Amino acid sequence: MICPRCDSNTAEKIVDAPKDKSWEVYLCSTCGFSWRSTEDEAITDPARYDKKFKLEPAVLDSLLAIPPVPPLKESVKKD
Repeated sequence: MICPRCDSNTAEKIVDAPKDKSWEVYLCSTCGFSWRSTEDEAITDPARYDKKFKLEPAVLDSLLAIPPVPPLKESVKKD
């Protein structure tokens, strides 16, 4: 299956709706994008996915990682 975000052919269905199979969830192993089958075609259809949010698989390794959340500061006790 083609991923709407990066256009790679590495997307797979990972789960069905537990009761009635009314929806599925898909995951792209190239870019990590996930979506549900009931989303609007602007999300599920690679041709309609907003081009400003598309990712090129070739540059994924060069993107910066999400920075870790720093530890909480100790609270200052007020007298």
